[in-house]
Amino acid sequence: MDQQTTSNAIADPKTYGDPSKMYALFERLRREEPVRWCEPEGYRPFWAIARHAEIMEIERQPDLFISAPRTALRTFAQEENIRKMTGSYQMVRTLLQMDPPDHRKYRALSQAWFMPGKLRSLEPAMKRLAGEFIDRMESLDGNCDFAKDIASLYPLRAILQILGVPPEDEPMVLKLTQQFFAGTDPSTFDEDNEETDITSAAAQLFPYFNEKVAERRKEPKNDLFTLLADAEVDGQPISDFERNSYFFIVAVAGHDTTSLTMASFMHALVEHPDQLRRLQENPALLEDAINEAVRWASPVFHFMRTATADYEIGGKTIRKDDSIMLLYPSANRDESVFEAPEEFRIDRQPNRHVGFGYGPHLCLGQHFAKLELRMFFGQLLPRLREVSLDGEPQWLETNFVGGLKTLPISYRLNTPELV
Repeated sequence: MDQQTTSNAIADPKTYGDPSKMYALFERLRREEPVRWCEPEGYRPFWAIARHAEIMEIERQPDLFISAPRTALRTFAQEENIRKMTGSYQMVRTLLQMDPPDHRKYRALSQAWFMPGKLRSLEPAMKRLAGEFIDRMESLDGNCDFAKDIASLYPLRAILQILGVPPEDEPMVLKLTQQFFAGTDPSTFDEDNEETDITSAAAQLFPYFNEKVAERRKEPKNDLFTLLADAEVDGQPISDFERNSYFFIVAVAGHDTTSLTMASFMHALVEHPDQLRRLQENPALLEDAINEAVRWASPVFHFMRTATADYEIGGKTIRKDDSIMLLYPSANRDESVFEAPEEFRIDRQPNRHVGFGYGPHLCLGQHFAKLELRMFFGQLLPRLREVSLDGEPQWLETNFVGGLKTLPISYRLNTPELV
């Protein structure tokens, strides 16, 4: 591959729709040029960072490598659409786009909701919800598309319950969250219909959020809509735009990444029956297995950072204002960090994956995501007598947040009485 072809491949959503191609590219980058200048066609240039060590080095220095103004890789056309709507490169202003000191202040608004202490009170409800989706699997008579029928819906309902979205509105939120993160995939993007562009997702959700905030101000409930309806930072009310951005990231990031990890976890267990049997025989390994599932899935393919000063790293000089693309799936397969990184091991220790990010931007919802996975697989695995693929899985074609689009499986479940 020549320089231009490699740069194009790093940016091309189709690369990420083929895991074997993606991981082969990343392995070559780690080996040959782990800090690489890229000028892909149709995009502004950036540095691609492929190794675990350099990604950690960058993430440890949020003042030197900031999230604004370029948080995700967009084409020139996408950036122009966003700029027309907002006057900047950012469609929303969420925790992902914030830097110190704002990031810490806004994160504190809801952090307590996602800490282990608060989540313990949610365990009974999450266990019931997970049980409902296992019952759904049973009702499908031994065949389902696990990605669409189960994994896309269970985490959605879980996070939307915390947010305060009623069940009848879930299909609309599901469509728009998938459109935002995987807007380049043919299943979520129609070139002839501008309404499916990623820029329309936030625009359609914001009026809905305003509606819910108005309702909660009249009738408060125990949910995030109520918590943030009159939230303040530095003694001043946060703006409608900031509040809606907050709801937006809770809805989209709190659903899609867990959904993709859940589907990947099931796929890994199907493809590694020895690990499935071992996990069924040793349920105490579930927590380690979930960590391995996050490493294996790495659903967030990248975030962008911008250098605030010249910096030497990996033998290269990053200049002030240069963009940087952090390739998390590559870091999670780094041979210098993980023994046999291409193997799925439910007992992997240590497991220094960056599937939840690192540093100040460490995923706010990581404990909630683990709770969801623990409640579901903790109940499913004792009942799962047989499982196999029932067709070829398909992956989303997106360079941002992606993974399995379809996962057709056949299975047999034991009745609860026999567990």
